[in-house]
Amino acid sequence: MAAKKAGSKDKVIEVLNQARAMELLAIHQYMNQHYGLDDMDYGELAANVKLIAIDEMRHGEQFAERIKELGGEPTTEKAGKVIREQPVQEAFTFDSKLEDDTIRVYNGFLQTCRDCGDSTSVKLFETIIDDEQAHYNYFNNVEGHIDQLGQVYLAKIAGTPSTTGPGMKGFVTGSAAGA
Repeated sequence: MAAKKAGSKDKVIEVLNQARAMELLAIHQYMNQHYGLDDMDYGELAANVKLIAIDEMRHGEQFAERIKELGGEPTTEKAGKVIREQPVQEAFTFDSKLEDDTIRVYNGFLQTCRDCGDSTSVKLFETIIDDEQAHYNYFNNVEGHIDQLGQVYLAKIAGTPSTTGPGMKGFVTGSAAGA
């Protein structure tokens, strides 16, 4: 019985680390996009992408804390390679797909945790999936605006401020952008 429990805990740590690696990739990807969007003078888009990156940082930390609680070692490796210098017309399509894939994968990880009897990790995945859904909705909406309105939409966004300030909490938690 103890061997089964240890094996279950190892499976949970494994999926938590895979999720953490996905969050680390998202952090780097979104911060890279934030810098690019800011350089292109799309401040409003840059600010929201930065806030989403901050949410991803929080998720990465939450996964790491849970891994440590279970006696594991949090990964420092990203799940993939950052795509640099994306045109604004491609970035939000990419991000929508990244978030959609993340939601699908996390639902599988949630089921692994449920099968292993780890209700704490199940709750963690449920909460983070809700945040990822909000990110997906935002990226998908911007993608739709760019597809439908093209340069008109981008011209409306050009020149908007990108300041998120020191007190901003993230896109989903505590910011006007996520409300």
